[in-house]
Amino acid sequence: MNGVAKFARIQKTREKWLREVLAEFNEGRSKSYYCIAATVMEISELQEAFEEAEKRAAGLSVKEKAKVLHGILDAVAARKGYLLKIRK
Repeated sequence: MNGVAKFARIQKTREKWLREVLAEFNEGRSKSYYCIAATVMEISELQEAFEEAEKRAAGLSVKEKAKVLHGILDAVAARKGYLLKIRK
């Protein structure tokens, strides 16, 4: 699969990941951060981060869960050289 169809499939996967993260890990202040992560990071990195966060954050409050996922995403971003902040 090439071109537009492949791009659309990847974007749908990113959208699905973002919806799942917002449903489980959004404490009200992280929407932009998660949107940037969904745009910048590889699909496999996003999935692995989500799965790891689910394991580590079981039973925690939404605010604590968000902190766990932020830590995981920040670690991947630092390792890969991604910038997960809005540039002003």
